[in-house]
Amino acid sequence: MARPGLRVLVAPDKFKGTLTGAQAATAMAAGVRAVIPDAAITTVSLADGGEGTVDAVLAAGGHLRVKTVPGPLGRPVEARFALLGRTAVLEAAEACGLQLLTPTPETSLTAGSAGVGEMVRAALAAGATSVVVGLGGVACTDGGAGMAAALGARLLDHRGYRLPPGGGALADLARIELEVLQEVVARATFVAATDVSNPLLGPDGAAAVYAPQKGAGPEEVRRLEQGLSRWADLVEQAYDVSTRDLPGAGAAGGLGWGLTTLLGAEIRPGAELVMEMLGIDETLEQVDLVVTGEGRLDRQSTFGKGPVALARVAERRGVPVLVVAGEVDGTVPQSVPFTHVRSLVRAVGRDAALRDTAAALTGTTAAAIRDVCDA
Repeated sequence: MARPGLRVLVAPDKFKGTLTGAQAATAMAAGVRAVIPDAAITTVSLADGGEGTVDAVLAAGGHLRVKTVPGPLGRPVEARFALLGRTAVLEAAEACGLQLLTPTPETSLTAGSAGVGEMVRAALAAGATSVVVGLGGVACTDGGAGMAAALGARLLDHRGYRLPPGGGALADLARIELEVLQEVVARATFVAATDVSNPLLGPDGAAAVYAPQKGAGPEEVRRLEQGLSRWADLVEQAYDVSTRDLPGAGAAGGLGWGLTTLLGAEIRPGAELVMEMLGIDETLEQVDLVVTGEGRLDRQSTFGKGPVALARVAERRGVPVLVVAGEVDGTVPQSVPFTHVRSLVRAVGRDAALRDTAAALTGTTAAAIRDVCDA
């Protein structure tokens, strides 16, 4: 590989807990320039639809919007989203994330997704005609019921009273009114970004698999499963569809199902969608090398994470890929098409990697680039 004028795409995901994707890209680009001062470097930050997706779009030129919305338990929170042209990019966890509360059995039943609905309203008010909702990391298991209510749906019990928020209340659902909701969502198209393939219900569903991570014990899981089933029965009957078994329906406490069924959203792999929005495929036509990375490279990285998804696209174009990760686990399959792999922990030690991750990333990237160019 010729060193002068090397064309490099630097595109890492976040190093969770230390660097955002944009900060990691800056540090890695400095490492490339330390070895090849005249390299033509393009930097972007990756994401997989979850945490960091809004930051990735902002780094690519999106405009920040902030909206005060109900948090998972109703208390106001400041939720960010990005506007890129007429496309709004939201992270559900900004409004109802698990990080916004201390999970308990009670919160597993009462946490709701109303804030996501308010974010959708804000995106439409900002002029968006396409809304991407990144799923994952939420505190609720309400199948998008809170989101639907915030967008105008009425969820009523047998006495005609509105249900309180949370998936636990859905077991008492007797009647739904969706006309106002339908009018609102007709104004845009929707995409649910997730790499989760769980159905809504059953042993692999939203309640059984994910609710225990949100504070639910066996009785709460049973109650949430009952509520999601009741909610799905009424909505699917109203729309004459059967969507509960779609891969991804169980994502984000069933929010994947709610987006698909109530808003007509298409479910897309998050990393693939983000790369599409950032124009990665076109950029790969004009580079000689890809440099990517993330905080930990392990077997989980192969399930739709940004660096692996990028490497697979680059492989189809014959572009070599250097990955620099905080840690590299030995369980990464050999089939992952990385040309070169480096670990910060192995290069500088865990303490140094954590103390100044940016400096460690710059130095390790520079050393790796020397090896690549000498190969």
